[in-house]
Amino acid sequence: MATKPPLVLLVRHGTHQTTGKVLPGRARGLRLADSGKKQAERAAERIAELGKIAALYSSPLERARETAAPISRALRAPVRIDRGLLECDFGAWTGQSLRRLMKKPEWTTVQRSPSVFRFPDGESFVEMQTRMVGALDVIRRRHPGQTVVCVSHADPIKAVVAHAMGTPLDLFQRIVISTCSVSAILYTDTAPIVLTINSTGGSLRDLRPS
Repeated sequence: MATKPPLVLLVRHGTHQTTGKVLPGRARGLRLADSGKKQAERAAERIAELGKIAALYSSPLERARETAAPISRALRAPVRIDRGLLECDFGAWTGQSLRRLMKKPEWTTVQRSPSVFRFPDGESFVEMQTRMVGALDVIRRRHPGQTVVCVSHADPIKAVVAHAMGTPLDLFQRIVISTCSVSAILYTDTAPIVLTINSTGGSLRDLRPS
């Protein structure tokens, strides 16, 4: 009997104090806002409806770990920290105001041709996508035929979804990944199948393997 393909649920962390205002990157000490904690609780409830989850992984940043905490309680599963799920390293842009960054001439490249851009003293989008896809390859191979949850960040999740869909990285900015949204990818032997993107409400029961 053939092994069922692994299902990976990608969860973006909840809202924090600077969401939509600055580019937080890998800055330490960013905690979830009260609204973000409520989002995380709701995400945990939705994921728990799926039943058996083999493992829960999280980026090491505080906002991701705080999002993973209620999921861990709901699933009665420990949180496994994986550095491959980290936010993109925005280098010298880390912590800067988005309004200010949008005025930079490089911002157009970030939005329209991200595949050729590297953040000053930081990571390129290509490196970020390669890192994230590689991390998920390792994780899903640990759990053949099972469902796993990975808590990460907007750009890494967008990059993984684009890769799974065969979408060029230069178009990945057209994908929206909202706070505490769930995106699901089924990794079959032939190709990844994207089951849902940016799901923020309603039941996830349709994602159960048939």
